[in-house]
Amino acid sequence: MSRTLRVRQSQTVVPFGVGAVFDIQGESFVATGIGDWPSRGRQPIDSPRLADRLGVSGFYAAPAAAGDRFDVADAPGAPYIRFPSWLFCGACRRMKRWRIADEKRGQAPRCPSCSPTRTLAPMRFAQICQAGHLSDVDWWFWAHSRRDGGERRQCGEREKLRFLVSERASGLEALSVACTAKGCGAVRDLLDILGTHGMRCSGRNPWQRAGEAVDCPRPVQIVQRTAGNLYYPIVHSALDIPETDVPAHTDDALADQVREHHLWVSLCRDPASPRAPLFRQMIQEDTAADDGLLDALLAEETGGTSPAVTAAAPDGPARPDLSREEWAAFTAPAPPATRDFALRETTLGLAGETDEPWAGLASRFGRVVLADRLREVRALSGFTRVSPDAAVVPVDTSRRLKWLPAVEVFGEGIFLTLDQGELKDWEEDPEVRRRVKGMRADLDRSFQKDRLQNVTGPELSPRFVLLHTLAHLVIRQLSFESGYTTASLRERIYARPEQDQYGILVYTAAGDAEGTLGGLVRQGEPPRLAETLLRMVESAAWCSADPLCAEHSGQGFGNLNRAACHACALLPETSCEAGNSLLDRALVVGGERVPGYLQSIVTAARAAAAGALERT
Repeated sequence: MSRTLRVRQSQTVVPFGVGAVFDIQGESFVATGIGDWPSRGRQPIDSPRLADRLGVSGFYAAPAAAGDRFDVADAPGAPYIRFPSWLFCGACRRMKRWRIADEKRGQAPRCPSCSPTRTLAPMRFAQICQAGHLSDVDWWFWAHSRRDGGERRQCGEREKLRFLVSERASGLEALSVACTAKGCGAVRDLLDILGTHGMRCSGRNPWQRAGEAVDCPRPVQIVQRTAGNLYYPIVHSALDIPETDVPAHTDDALADQVREHHLWVSLCRDPASPRAPLFRQMIQEDTAADDGLLDALLAEETGGTSPAVTAAAPDGPARPDLSREEWAAFTAPAPPATRDFALRETTLGLAGETDEPWAGLASRFGRVVLADRLREVRALSGFTRVSPDAAVVPVDTSRRLKWLPAVEVFGEGIFLTLDQGELKDWEEDPEVRRRVKGMRADLDRSFQKDRLQNVTGPELSPRFVLLHTLAHLVIRQLSFESGYTTASLRERIYARPEQDQYGILVYTAAGDAEGTLGGLVRQGEPPRLAETLLRMVESAAWCSADPLCAEHSGQGFGNLNRAACHACALLPETSCEAGNSLLDRALVVGGERVPGYLQSIVTAARAAAAGALERT
């Protein structure tokens, strides 16, 4: 039977973007570079603000796949090739290296030795390196790795292999690769297959031609083809806001500090020099300016785009800060409005409320803005392998193209700020600063430091951890009340002290032109949002993993979380800007001698509940 395999257009950026390996119907493929994308059928994506920050000419979406009833055999689409190329038969256990010439349209790979024919399955393992290369495991070498060089040279057949299963063992020890060449008989099990074994890197990715391979000295690491460290995409996201109504940078005093810095002139004279990154770092340390402000000021000074964000950079484009303009748009006295950016201000509906906990809730939160329609552009600039801080592989491995793959999604959201005065008083508490100082020390030691600083700003602040955790708790609560799953809700954190930010945006976005149907915005209207926030606070005050969770001194990757686990605060990875890191429920509801920003509301809610019980 002919089978059709599809990838949705939105999935060509995340999670199945360039360089990603994915399984579908028992087969395994890898997405090729955009240099192989067809020129026919690509859809332009308009996002001037994001294009300017990334230093690219524009964005294109992959050709959309046809529906089940409208398939065209030769229709263009984002290309994927089979990987791993080593396959095996589940019946005869023979291994076969599958080549492009062996492909037959509409048919899965079949074993040439079995009758009736059996479908071939892909090998489970692949090899990667920190330079971003991916290739098949050299199974012939693995089978002969227990022998010396002379014995290996006596075997003249490199593709007569079998993937065997033993009934006398379990796990990887039960699996082995054997050479069936005449007179050889080499065999080795897979007990210690994971890790480094002295194999050589191919110097390229599967879609690159042999002539594009480089001499890569990096040690290879064998991993499962679905391992988490095989692929780390670098995705940039920007909301479509009316740029004409939003100033390029809203903090003139900070901009003046940058211009008056003694290294500013040196940076402007040659922003592409080897010393420029050092100059930028020293200016940021002295002024607390973010990358976005430096890039904007450099562009004004030099009359072009800052080289720090060009797509041709050796390690790929930098991650620009796009929050400044978005924060200004959401907090403007008269919110700007376009077809794809429709805002309206509302309240919690607690004006004049004197009873607790409602009065305390009103004093802790500030502005509420409902986004009836949002448009978000998500662009993929590259990826890394082995670890997030490894060498970046651009989506165009030939480095000739000036555009990036992207998708546009439409949706709605709720923008919520904290009370500025209450927040500043809470941030000055010594216990709060001590607790965040410990998290900052863990962040400085983490391999994720560079990636997370693009979200937190130059320095991790108490307000970021508070707002980030609050966004997670709000999403979890809204998932019960709005009808959306947690995976369909996303967060944007506006918590940079140098830009005087103190808010969050919880939004949902879909890949179709209609967006969503208003369920999330409806939950933001009074009095629903106030009731949602109160239930959120009551739920966050207790976790099913307490007291272990509440008293934890460090959990998650690199101990970057405190009181936060899957039972109380963690979200699907697609919902979180920081990869479920830098969370602490104690800063929201209190605990471990740390005053929570909403701790008084927890106390008042419990007292009100106790009083209601006494009256009954």
